[in-house]
Amino acid sequence: MSLSSVTTDPVFTSDKANPAPGATSICRVSPEPPCKLDLTESVTVDAIELSPVTPIDKQDYDSESPSVLSARYRTQRTREKIQFVTLCWFVYLEGWNDGSNGPLLPRIQKVYGVGYAIVSLIFICACVGFITGAVSNVILAEKLGFGKVMVLGSLCQVLAYCIESTGPPFPVFVFAYFINGIGIALQNANSVGYVACLKENAEAKMGVFMAVYGAGALSSPLVATQFSHLTHWNLHFLTCLGIAITNTIALIIVFRLKPQAECLSEIGIVDSDNNTSEHSHLRQICANKNVHLLAAFTLLYVGVEVTLGGWIVTYILDVRGGGPSSGYVSSGFFGGLMIGRVALLWLNEKIGERLALFIYSVLAIIFEFIVWFLPSLIGDAIIVCVIGVLLGPLYPIMVNHAGRILPRRILTGSIGWIAGVGQAGSAMVPFMVGAIAQTAGMKVLQPVVIGILGIMTGLWALVCYGSSSRRPN
Repeated sequence: MSLSSVTTDPVFTSDKANPAPGATSICRVSPEPPCKLDLTESVTVDAIELSPVTPIDKQDYDSESPSVLSARYRTQRTREKIQFVTLCWFVYLEGWNDGSNGPLLPRIQKVYGVGYAIVSLIFICACVGFITGAVSNVILAEKLGFGKVMVLGSLCQVLAYCIESTGPPFPVFVFAYFINGIGIALQNANSVGYVACLKENAEAKMGVFMAVYGAGALSSPLVATQFSHLTHWNLHFLTCLGIAITNTIALIIVFRLKPQAECLSEIGIVDSDNNTSEHSHLRQICANKNVHLLAAFTLLYVGVEVTLGGWIVTYILDVRGGGPSSGYVSSGFFGGLMIGRVALLWLNEKIGERLALFIYSVLAIIFEFIVWFLPSLIGDAIIVCVIGVLLGPLYPIMVNHAGRILPRRILTGSIGWIAGVGQAGSAMVPFMVGAIAQTAGMKVLQPVVIGILGIMTGLWALVCYGSSSRRPN
């Protein structure tokens, strides 16, 4: 923008076609800055020259050709897919870990000579590890960054599987579950929060992400059942160790120990959640009612999920008189979990995710009553698969709903906390079932699960509605 001085002088002219009684104005243009404008009086004014202004955030892109922008977009989408697949590999390991417990629990009881209550100590130690990891993650994610915390969690898992694969004394074996719990909690909290930050097809990506967990939990019992009949049953944890090592390598190569904001910027997403300290984030998370309601809901949901996948094999063996192949029932449950998280995406979108969760929960309770009162081995196995299909979409729906109702500035930390508390449920609820079964028998599995599902549905009713897909600021 430039300003030039304009000076006017009086000039008298005549026009035959248009006679004028007085003076007229004539502007003479010259290359010099001053320009004389003829008026009856000498007046000095400023002439303003305007130039177009380009917004700051668009100047770089306007200077680039469409082909360059298209190539940049393709590169970002490819990088996003690689990051997503890497996180899916971790969640596959998480499912593999949880799916191993069911077939191995009877063998662990036999090898160490312990009952339901004592063997459930592995869940208690895992629970303590999950809570420790969830609380630590809120601060570690700010101090170390996303990439370093993910690798730290994966190294904890590698250490835990190294210990478990040696078949150590029971106290050491249980302590390894504590270390593993910390590692899973750190990775779960950050990976779920990272996927929740993705923009395009967010609901579908979250559904696929959670379905991969089901795939890991589906395939693991197929292997664990075979190892449970071998003398060296503990070698099953070498399979877990192999997956954990590849997970560590993939995390280092793909994310390169970078903070979350840098990793998101590589795929074209600006992370605005970096303006406050970890202490401010922690206070805001603790003050948000919906965070605690969703955390309590997730604790019960994950607890039911892992309880059914873990204790259902013992239930089929002790209550229904199943044989050595009963471990495959656990695979059926987790297989249903995987299918439900993908196959029901269209129905969730059609009727609304909030209403869908109510419907799935009520149907799951009805089918649990059928398993409780239907003394059929084959029938129970089939219905357990159906229950897995119904429970599958619940966790992705919860995460998507959290993205709608929680402020953006605390979204990642909140989802991390919710996921960590949920992992604590995966240990707390199975331990509670094992402690009750120690005196009342494994037949208590179904009534306990029905009660927890009822409480979980009530908590979901207390969570506020999300009227828009956009997150509040």
